[in-house]
Amino acid sequence: MAQAQTTEALLDAGLGTRPRKSWLWRAGLLARRYPLGALGAVVLAVLIAVAAAAPLLATHLPTAQDGTNTLAPPGSANWLGTDSFGRDMYSRIIFGARISLYVGFVSVLIGSTVGTLVGVTSGYLGGKVDLFVQRVVDAFLGFPTLLLALIMMVALGGSINNVTLAIAIVFTPRFARLSRASALSVREEVYALAAEAIGCRTVRIVLRHVLPNSLAPVFVLATGYLGQAIVTEAGLSFLGLGVPPPAPSWGSMLQQGADGYMEAAPGVAIFPGLALSAVVFSFAFLGDALRDALDPRLRGR
Repeated sequence: MAQAQTTEALLDAGLGTRPRKSWLWRAGLLARRYPLGALGAVVLAVLIAVAAAAPLLATHLPTAQDGTNTLAPPGSANWLGTDSFGRDMYSRIIFGARISLYVGFVSVLIGSTVGTLVGVTSGYLGGKVDLFVQRVVDAFLGFPTLLLALIMMVALGGSINNVTLAIAIVFTPRFARLSRASALSVREEVYALAAEAIGCRTVRIVLRHVLPNSLAPVFVLATGYLGQAIVTEAGLSFLGLGVPPPAPSWGSMLQQGADGYMEAAPGVAIFPGLALSAVVFSFAFLGDALRDALDPRLRGR
């Protein structure tokens, strides 16, 4: 009796209850557990903020040319120097972040959405539907990423939206293959079998049971493909088939810097290359951290 009264008193005092952890405490715990992932998230957050505030942070218009100030070194007037047309490199890089992030996020969003729906439906239905869908997926996967993107750009023409669509088409079969593998295992779970046994429609089973439980690996893959999408856009622009000039694309800036200006003004290629590398590595670090956090087999390591 005395022990019960003591326990009740502790509970009333708040000493016997488990404190609720705030989101800030949880974020700190994840940062200590996955420091590289936290670093990637911070870099990406800063990049997104810079891209959003580009008109306020830019010192010049990104397309403004100054024929009397070409290939200038970094200085007070032009923080990162100028290119061969006298355009400010700092302003072009931060405006180029907008293009890279737009292409990366939108292409991966389209590719992951379409690919996941196709893959989950194919894996759940099986039979001839699955056989046909997977042969189409195999045909697309037979092409290297950049080569298929080049083919799509030749067919669609150069524009930022066509670049986004071309990269989305490239990534769609990859998400379809991954989500199909997840759906094949999820459809054998007890809750999916029970929903089928009580007569739920196929659409309901796919959307309410199979799809939500197949999304964890899709999120991890999408994070990794964000960096690859940005690299693909830069590669297309480097080859002259991406975002048309004078838009400030990091790929076109790299192409201009590599085209005979590395000795006269190495910053024309170095600075956009550093920006591109920082974004790709940040997405890679964040993707690895998400994989470890979402995979229960890796949480104890």
